[in-house]
Amino acid sequence: MSEDERLVNPAARADDQQTEKSLRPRVLSEFIGQEKVVSQLRIAIAAARAREEPLDHTLFYGPPGLGKTSLAGVIANEMGVNLKITSGPAIERAGDLAAILTNLQKDDVLFIDEVHRLNRAIEEVLYPAMEDFALDLMVGKGPSARNLRLKLPRFTTIGATTRLALLTSPLRDRFGSIHRLVFYSDEAMQDIIERAARILNVPTTTEGAFEIGRRARGTPRIGNRLLRRVRDYAQVVADGIITLEVARAALATLEVDELGLDENDRRLLRTIVELFNGGPVGLSTLAAAMAEEVDAIEDVYEPFLLQLGFLQRTPRGRIATARAYAHLGLPYTAPSDHPDPDAPQQGSLF
Repeated sequence: MSEDERLVNPAARADDQQTEKSLRPRVLSEFIGQEKVVSQLRIAIAAARAREEPLDHTLFYGPPGLGKTSLAGVIANEMGVNLKITSGPAIERAGDLAAILTNLQKDDVLFIDEVHRLNRAIEEVLYPAMEDFALDLMVGKGPSARNLRLKLPRFTTIGATTRLALLTSPLRDRFGSIHRLVFYSDEAMQDIIERAARILNVPTTTEGAFEIGRRARGTPRIGNRLLRRVRDYAQVVADGIITLEVARAALATLEVDELGLDENDRRLLRTIVELFNGGPVGLSTLAAAMAEEVDAIEDVYEPFLLQLGFLQRTPRGRIATARAYAHLGLPYTAPSDHPDPDAPQQGSLF
């Protein structure tokens, strides 16, 4: 089928979307990287299957795009059960959670993304469901109101969060297994890119896959996104094969530099260096200067910059390091001593 036919054929577009979804691993043997987490999960799953019990409640935390949702699907496939997916912001009322829980079958996996954003009142409904597999409901109003407890089938709750510190202690303690996902190595990212290229039927050399993988910031989600864009470039500009030269040219067009920083990352560093003399600058001030949300800076941009040593978090604010100046090609100047603009000012005693 030609590209023009594919553009006007909804069935062909649906096939493409299904192919993109298939980039997620289905079983533990297909999951690349996170060796420590995978090893622990393999033991826990084998033990649960031998006892014919559901897997213990599990919590994954770490930066976005590292495979928390994929691991939930892998666990459900390994256990041979259904996977029900929801998210913390989507559950607005206790009745929403009650509807989800009452529709679960025995041994099902309930995956809650961004679990730290659950409302506190909803958490109170989730506690007995996770601990006693029971749902407490209030029936009626006023003096005639009474508590009704419904038994639930045994199930597994899998939570995912990028902000572990925002989870309440009672909720965090009810997860029997807590795993931290870390950024992937360049070698693991190369393997992920090569696997995705095989699924997408994109001819790729080892050097080309490594070049894309090492600029993907140690994040499979970013790596798969870059692979799709480099595939487009190779198809239109080159001969359809992703070589080292094609990968470099495509990534240069996408403004992804040698370390994987994109224009937004460099804009953040330039804002600190050029507008605030290298820092320190408060997070809210930095967000306002960039016209970005505070959460976006803290959760999306900063983790990788901190890992590279380009940024420092201090009590007075963010500071650009000498490495950041060198990467931007600017002469390094020591951070200024002016106070954090977000911090309250203390007057003189005299």
